[in-house]
Amino acid sequence: MNKQELLKDYKKQEDKICLGQILDKIEISKKNGKIEYTDFLDMYQVSLVQNFLRKMQFSNCILFGGYEDAERKIAVIYPEDYTDSMIQKNYDKILKVVRVQLSEEERGKYSHRNYLGGIVKLGLKREKIGDILVSEEGADIITVEEFSNILKEQLPSLTRFENSKVEILSLNQLKKKEIKVEEIKIIVPSLRLDNFVSDLARTSRSKAAQIINQERVFINGQNETKLSKQVKVNDIITIRGKGRFVIKEFCGTTRSGRIVILIEKYV
Repeated sequence: MNKQELLKDYKKQEDKICLGQILDKIEISKKNGKIEYTDFLDMYQVSLVQNFLRKMQFSNCILFGGYEDAERKIAVIYPEDYTDSMIQKNYDKILKVVRVQLSEEERGKYSHRNYLGGIVKLGLKREKIGDILVSEEGADIITVEEFSNILKEQLPSLTRFENSKVEILSLNQLKKKEIKVEEIKIIVPSLRLDNFVSDLARTSRSKAAQIINQERVFINGQNETKLSKQVKVNDIITIRGKGRFVIKEFCGTTRSGRIVILIEKYV
């Protein structure tokens, strides 16, 4: 495997580092005949790795975040002779759930930002943490197994969680986030992606272009940087920092020819 040749088309240093780590895991898995896995990848990195592996025609990898709709995922690389059931049996050895159960007085008080902010304040590594599923009662934090005890021990040192119960659970005990959506309508001059981002993020077209160029926009899980990309019915648009939106229906046009779109917004 010639790493330099495989990575020559990637200009950004952080992309090369991410993909170089994937190649290292592939080599180790082949050499040892065992499962290897990465730290958590964000949505951009997941898209980057998916496209890279497709280009390599390498199929012995699963991107998994603990549940079906996870945004942050690890890359699980496995030997060719492993079956699906063998891989799935390893999931619970690789990932754990750290549950924060708030006291009665604290319930409903904290958002995703509070939990993530606490983790950052403790100086813990973000790449060891997957999705944080928040509820009124607390939160389920998905983490790699070797980091779960550190998280369990350190979270109660934060004032906001000092009265909380913190425990380590298996993946099958994960409380999946209840998906709530609200319907909204937007009006766009055309089906270009930058028009949608401008309206959905409630910003100007020029700012929308910046958001897209900053690689913060995904269509159906794939990073998209083309401003003129045409959006279709049933596309799922994710704007990092702004939310996730499903294109449900084109509802016709206004007198001036602008297009009315029905959107489901995840709330």
